[in-house]
Amino acid sequence: MVRFKNRYITVEIESPMVPDKKPLSLKSSIFHDTLLNKVQQIHGDFGVAAVKSGFLTKYCNENTRIAIIRSRHGPHKFVTSSIPFITKIGKLDVRLNTLHVGATLKNSFQFIQKHQRAYLDSMWSKLKTDEERKNLEAAVMDFTKTDVKINIENIS
Repeated sequence: MVRFKNRYITVEIESPMVPDKKPLSLKSSIFHDTLLNKVQQIHGDFGVAAVKSGFLTKYCNENTRIAIIRSRHGPHKFVTSSIPFITKIGKLDVRLNTLHVGATLKNSFQFIQKHQRAYLDSMWSKLKTDEERKNLEAAVMDFTKTDVKINIENIS
């Protein structure tokens, strides 16, 4: 039995069109397709064939603008080299920053927790009521924003 190693790439999505307080209207399926198209454009058919097996968008949070992509170890270099060249996702003008590349999903979520805690600390000073702060914390620390339908389609 062969064990496949995966890499989890944590990406930050910056959009100058949307203010920091508003969430992005971004679906993980659109993000997934855009990334595959960019790999096709830069690395060709070989890059797409190498990346496509085991390639999933595991997590996409519109509030903190963070996404996690799973790719196999080895072809993950095609993905990480294509990320900086993405300038549009759907109709949004964006800039993508690679924050972290980890070997486990748990390690990536620990990194995101630290990153989002820092984000919360900076945003709390701008909010006035405790209710707004609780709503923001619930939205930021929600790790269930995964588009299951696109992931099930890609597994089979």
